[in-house]
Amino acid sequence: MAGVMFTVLLCLSAGAMLGTVQGEDPYLFFTWNVTYGTRSPLGVPQQVILINDQFPALPFDMERYPAKEELVARWSAWDQLPNPPGTNYTYHFQVKDQIGSYIYYPSTGMHRASGGFGGLRVNSRLLIPVPYADPEDDYTVILNDWHTKSHKTLQSFLDSGRSLARPAGVLINGKNAKGDGKDEPLFTMKPGKTYKYRICNAGLKNTLNFRIQGHPLKLVEMEGSHVVQNVYESLDVHVGQCFTVLVTANQAPKDYYMVASTRFNKQVLTGKGIIRYTNGKGPASPELPEAPVGWAWSLNQFRSFRWNLTASAARPNPQGSYHYGSINITRTIKLVSSTSREGGKLRYALNGVSHVNPETPLKLAEYYGIANKVFKYDTIQDSPQADIAHAKIVSQPNVLNLTFRNFVEIIFENPEKSMQSYHLDGYSFFAVAVEPGTWTPEKRKSYNLLDAVSRTTVQVFPKSWAAILLTFDNAGMWNIRSEMWERTYLGQQLYASVLSPARSLRDEYNLPDNSLLCGLVKDMPTPQPYSIYGA
Repeated sequence: MAGVMFTVLLCLSAGAMLGTVQGEDPYLFFTWNVTYGTRSPLGVPQQVILINDQFPALPFDMERYPAKEELVARWSAWDQLPNPPGTNYTYHFQVKDQIGSYIYYPSTGMHRASGGFGGLRVNSRLLIPVPYADPEDDYTVILNDWHTKSHKTLQSFLDSGRSLARPAGVLINGKNAKGDGKDEPLFTMKPGKTYKYRICNAGLKNTLNFRIQGHPLKLVEMEGSHVVQNVYESLDVHVGQCFTVLVTANQAPKDYYMVASTRFNKQVLTGKGIIRYTNGKGPASPELPEAPVGWAWSLNQFRSFRWNLTASAARPNPQGSYHYGSINITRTIKLVSSTSREGGKLRYALNGVSHVNPETPLKLAEYYGIANKVFKYDTIQDSPQADIAHAKIVSQPNVLNLTFRNFVEIIFENPEKSMQSYHLDGYSFFAVAVEPGTWTPEKRKSYNLLDAVSRTTVQVFPKSWAAILLTFDNAGMWNIRSEMWERTYLGQQLYASVLSPARSLRDEYNLPDNSLLCGLVKDMPTPQPYSIYGA
């Protein structure tokens, strides 16, 4: 890989913290040099993707900026950064209306299997208190199921009709402790102090159960929401999800293992990392805390998660002041997953359509007014036929046309035997229910309409369904996808087109002047730009 340079400019205002914003707001600058390099995360030298020579990349650490524009920028992937090799790109965005723990990763091909991922930490302004005391330090923990084959090899397997084999192991921050007494600690803790750990699953397929020897985990935040502070011995972190916990160093001063192990598989793979007390004497015990068994335990853990209604997040007003449960649903969309191996080709689908990206990117086609030449809206039914999971799969662009600012219910139904996890770009949603069986309107009686957590991912257990509620108030073309990257790569994704009829800069920015143009729009004249006053 020739070096790819990204310069990331983040609009942050120190003055805003003091209420004295004047003149040009200051920025944080991050420069990434993205290259290939050789590392041996499981003891075997292999090619990985580095950011500034780091694997995994160091976390972004930033503070939420109270911008006046109606803009949400979310980095759970690199969909925003199409960059040819040997070039550079400057990406400029504001961190607004969100706090918390997130991940970023490359979303083209199977690059995610080789690295290029890291943590993203958005902190509250000093003006807005968080519902716990300041920790002694703030640590990011990136979990992965890991293959020793390159992303190109894995992609060739999928292209040839093969599924991905079992991973070779599990990594914690790119490593797996050997337990030979020579392991360096990933983190250190001072006796009596409390630490914040942000735990994210950046893997490809497997739910990973996370725990720390002798130390309970107090859950305080997940994917941008403060939560009721329950204490857990371990947490099931599904693919794409992030949890923030507080851990107090109140045990005997020595080394302890943090442990991550695969769930819902016959063969359990385990990764370890060392936490060392600063005055510690003695190695970590070789006896690892056991993981739970079965997915009923994981489902009950999901049910225990509750939104902290009295805490303030990105805004001074309490989270619970938004009464999502009293809003009328204007549209219900049921998405049913399916798999096909017809003709020796492996494809995954939602409502019988396996998404393929057209030569002209969807957003460019819309922006230049030629969407009808590139794709069709709403080719899938909101309420699919009963046997859709067994219907013939069609490969084509899959785009939903969503009405701006409508309140929508989306059902993810999983008739298959494998675990699934879904993510929606550009939004947080309320995960109001995850239940076994098939969904019917009567199942709304089980919804949590008071304190469901507002988050960005939701898991769906085998032969089960999940329901989310959200307002589509962020104009753009947004990806709804499986977080199981084999499924995403082979079509289990779609796009939600959310157009503002006002064509106003209050709703959506113009396409940047330096955007890469391709396909049918490459030589077209630039469309009439949006204005602050709208059309």
